[in-house]
Amino acid sequence: MINVLNGQGAGKIMKMTSRKMAELIKERLQNKAWTSQFDREKDQLRIEDEITKKGMTISLPGVIAKWEEKKETALDELIYYIEEALTAMNDTQELSGKEKGIFPVIRSTSFPKESSDGIELMYENHTAETRIYYALDLGNSYRLIDRKMMERENWTLSKIKEMARFNLRSLETSVKEDGVAGNVFYFLNANDGYDASRLLNDSILDSFHGKMEGAMAIAVPHQDVLIIADIRNETGYDILGQMAMSFFASGRVPITALSFLYENRELEPIFILAKNRAKKEEERRK
Repeated sequence: MINVLNGQGAGKIMKMTSRKMAELIKERLQNKAWTSQFDREKDQLRIEDEITKKGMTISLPGVIAKWEEKKETALDELIYYIEEALTAMNDTQELSGKEKGIFPVIRSTSFPKESSDGIELMYENHTAETRIYYALDLGNSYRLIDRKMMERENWTLSKIKEMARFNLRSLETSVKEDGVAGNVFYFLNANDGYDASRLLNDSILDSFHGKMEGAMAIAVPHQDVLIIADIRNETGYDILGQMAMSFFASGRVPITALSFLYENRELEPIFILAKNRAKKEEERRK
């Protein structure tokens, strides 16, 4: 609901309609190469690239429901998805000359392995919960690199991987620290789209590992945060799990609600660790 304050109707409440929501979305989209058309009968907004005619259709009642709950945050998330999706549909992006804009991005294993056109996305396996994809940074968004882009310029995945890891190390890192129940939690959140990707920067992880007093644990609940925890008591594992679940539920691009123990530059899901500990404790009691 929105307030309408005018000469005769001050304080009157006006319901958000599909047409008004369509106008809000169109106002927020900055790319002039995209066209939009509102379908009043179907309550849908069609947005597509003017040249390629590729695009997406948005069901407005669902958007309104989210907007009534989260207001501008819901609209921000929607605009982000629209811009990322339409940018990804542009198959004219070139890699040569843009080498400094190639970065790794972490996604869940449920993330598609192919583009909407059925072209294989370039990725490598990471953990049982995550994969590493590669992206070309475009400023306000990025385009996931697919096989067609790579082969058009005769590049290899190893070349892309090397560039991406090098560029990742050049990013500045912003860290916030918080202590809870005797444990210390570090939040890496630079809001550049590659916060979770910093999990792949061994120098960052090594620097944190060197100052741990307890066990080092990590969570990548969504793409815009990396949580590193100094777990000094058993309560710390529960707190990290709750944090990860909360971030996972609120993130624009969720990755995994699971946390990992970090040791010898390897990640082990904490639920497996807890299961092994329970088994050892049971064997000890016998």
